[in-house]
Amino acid sequence: MATESESVGGASATTEEGESSSGRGQIGNGGSYYKHSINGTVFVLPSKYSAPLRHLGRGAYGFVCSAVNSETKEKVAIKKISNAFNNRIDAKKTLREIKLLVHMDHENVIAIKDVVRPRHKEAFEDVYIVYERMDVDLSRIIHSKHPLTENHFQYLLYQILRGLKYIHSGDILHLDLKPSNLLVNSDCLLKIADFGLARTVSETEFMSEFVVTQWYRAPELMLSFSDFTTAIDVWSVGCIFAEMVTRAPLFPAKDYSDQLPIIFELIGSPDEESTGFLRCERARRHALGLNRRPRQNFSDKFPNMKPEAVDLLEKMLVFDPRKRITVQEALCHPYISHLHDDTDEPVCSQPLTFGFENQFLSEEELKELVWRESVRFNPDPAS
Repeated sequence: MATESESVGGASATTEEGESSSGRGQIGNGGSYYKHSINGTVFVLPSKYSAPLRHLGRGAYGFVCSAVNSETKEKVAIKKISNAFNNRIDAKKTLREIKLLVHMDHENVIAIKDVVRPRHKEAFEDVYIVYERMDVDLSRIIHSKHPLTENHFQYLLYQILRGLKYIHSGDILHLDLKPSNLLVNSDCLLKIADFGLARTVSETEFMSEFVVTQWYRAPELMLSFSDFTTAIDVWSVGCIFAEMVTRAPLFPAKDYSDQLPIIFELIGSPDEESTGFLRCERARRHALGLNRRPRQNFSDKFPNMKPEAVDLLEKMLVFDPRKRITVQEALCHPYISHLHDDTDEPVCSQPLTFGFENQFLSEEELKELVWRESVRFNPDPAS
């Protein structure tokens, strides 16, 4: 199938599916922009992001393509967030992701390279965020025929936890950890990506229980527990760890209502004590009222896992978030302790807080803040 696009200047072109067709035109800000159509999604980008662009996938609230920065020769990934300012929630998510990535600097966290400056300040609706380019996501590795060894499991798991240690030290919760949001290079370097659903702990605005992708969602999110903690991310890591080893999703429920029962089939139904963290009596009754299930023996369920790996997995998949292992404790666990080194696991110098988090800002005010971020990356030339 071919794709088609019109340039800003009116020309058109077609290419094979997965690549872009593009045209060129002069569009403000003192530079030229290309208009690309990639699998039906139009990207309007500065000419420095050279064609051909290729479709990479879809992340939280955006389509992603690959490109090359012709000025720096870097391979990059560009996420388009369409109609980013349709409502306050989406606008705030966009601003938050930019702010978080600008402030973070860690080997296991994806780096932001640019926020494309829009052609016109008043009229722009789409936001383009440019990231460093990685080779593949962990989901593709897991579900490929590429052999994975114990060393792979340990090193990949260690890097996820090392990155989370940094993220959590800044009072940031990722809230959407899953294999497709973990990017890996050919040298097995892993980076945590897609902060479109992340939160700072300081945010007090209501947060939906539907933040984490269903199969990796901690039980407390399905029980409307509103006090989000770092334990949510740890549960997701446990699901990912098991998926790496078995090469199949751990809790592939067919729908939302089936998610808790399928979790309880493995970890067993909770008792009165373990539901004590739930403030909502209705949620407690729901958790206790589901068909009772005994806890499975993890060693029998995962016969190919080393005993130390089984023990770590059990500690991650604990129903009560107060009793779930922390990232720091997991890094010290015997399964990966040979990789652990406190002196080589940097943390944020101080928790991150943003003034906009607890202010009521309109869509236009949030748009202005995103504009300022794009100008910071792409200032006007000196007169």
